[in-house]
Amino acid sequence: MLKTRLIACLLWRNGMLVQSMGFSHTNSVGSACTAIDFFNTWAIDEIVLLDVTRNPDDREKFHHDLKELSKRCFVPLAVGGWITSLEEIRVLLTEGADKVVMNTEAIRNESFLQDASRKFGAQCIVVSIDVRCDEKGEHIVYIDRGKERTKWSAVEWARRAQELGAGEIFLTSIDADGNRKGYDLELINLVSHTVSIPVIASGGVGDWKHFREGIESGASAISAANIFHYSEQSTKKAKDFLFDNGFNVRKPEFYNILLPRRPVYRV
Repeated sequence: MLKTRLIACLLWRNGMLVQSMGFSHTNSVGSACTAIDFFNTWAIDEIVLLDVTRNPDDREKFHHDLKELSKRCFVPLAVGGWITSLEEIRVLLTEGADKVVMNTEAIRNESFLQDASRKFGAQCIVVSIDVRCDEKGEHIVYIDRGKERTKWSAVEWARRAQELGAGEIFLTSIDADGNRKGYDLELINLVSHTVSIPVIASGGVGDWKHFREGIESGASAISAANIFHYSEQSTKKAKDFLFDNGFNVRKPEFYNILLPRRPVYRV
């Protein structure tokens, strides 16, 4: 039986990590290098790195940072934000990404998602689905960083994304994002029971018990961002909680990892 993965989501903007609340990115919480160094040793299973910069003009800096971060990252690394071409995917993979996370372009151009899956393999393609509840309580998919409403319900688009070749779904409730009140459990339940590919729950974690609720609602993996930045040994504590409560997670242990250092040459 596959183990449930614990995933740290890092939101990169102009070289720093930021918090998110309802997809509004607030204060900086430090550098990505420091975060990855800690998560490497704190029993995290995977890391998702998303470029949430509002303007793609800083993309060159993101690529530079990714190359440096990937040297330090010893767990699977999924990278997303501003992905609109197969060439961009190829570049990200050569720079150290293990998977790519696509959102807006996958909906605007379904053939892009299909072509990406065929060229790089479904295991490499994560489709990010951002969702708001409308006045009728329907879960509606939004794109362009939560600004544009689409015709798709969360269930319909998840099903279609799987048909087009998505290997995983990164499912985020915009309404829950940053509120620390827990995941949208109804959303997780609906989507995870619609598709056969893994569903990663995201948005709203404020307590370790919220991870438990996400798993019980059907998520194959649970993810969080803000909560991990303000607690020493945060991801290990989250893993301890799940392990102690009988969930099938990788045993939480500290890992001693030799991080990249500048070489010292003797003459």
